[in-house]
Amino acid sequence: MKQLTKAEEEIMQILWDLKEGNVASIIKQMQEPKPAYNTVSTIVRILENKDFVDHRQEGKGYIYFPVVEKETYSNQSMNQLMNNYFNGSFKSMVSFFMKKNDLSTRELETILKEIDKDEK
Repeated sequence: MKQLTKAEEEIMQILWDLKEGNVASIIKQMQEPKPAYNTVSTIVRILENKDFVDHRQEGKGYIYFPVVEKETYSNQSMNQLMNNYFNGSFKSMVSFFMKKNDLSTRELETILKEIDKDEK
């Protein structure tokens, strides 16, 4: 799966939330200063070329929708982060985030319970 740029990922986040939308509805969800219509339209077409987005025609325009699920992309991004920065070690990655976020023992126990619950 291809990596997304920051701008592409921002648009994907909006499409994942909207489920589908035209360029104008995507722009409406973006923060100020809002980019130009042509800029967003170009990024959406790039996302189509990367097979993250598809469209259907509605009237004279297009409705865009994600074809890659958010969870699929999140999993791939986390695996890539773990492999690139933590030598593929989940333990090293968790340890890093624990130290950076100053997690308490109680918070770590809660996380471990969630992981254990998901494995069952």
